[in-house]
Amino acid sequence: MTDNCIFCMIVKGEIPSYTLYEDEDVKVFLDINPISKGHSLFIPKKHYKTLFSVPEEDIVFLKKLPMVAKKLKETTEAEGVNIVQSNERAAGQVIFHVHFHLIPRWSNDGIIKFPEQGKLEQKTAEEIIKKFKN
Repeated sequence: MTDNCIFCMIVKGEIPSYTLYEDEDVKVFLDINPISKGHSLFIPKKHYKTLFSVPEEDIVFLKKLPMVAKKLKETTEAEGVNIVQSNERAAGQVIFHVHFHLIPRWSNDGIIKFPEQGKLEQKTAEEIIKKFKN
């Protein structure tokens, strides 16, 4: 854990939280600035800056994510749940402790709309595949 990380402070109990679920690996608590009713944060108790920095042997904490998301959906009587995870500032990460936003959703709630999509060009696809495989 890191001393100046707000999520580490929540895990240590130095900052109060409305905890929905907690075990030896993860803590799930209500977001204090919710996008929707029940908006929660799913975090590993160990401090990792981004998902990219989690060692393969520690990624097992993610096995609990589907169970927690399903329970949140049932609890809030939501029609669906967005699971949002950002890595690095350019992707919108604000707190640099890996975390997942669990956002209960309802039809026509007006929350999180993806922009109109473009069309994948064959040349672009081939370039990305070639670079990815090297």
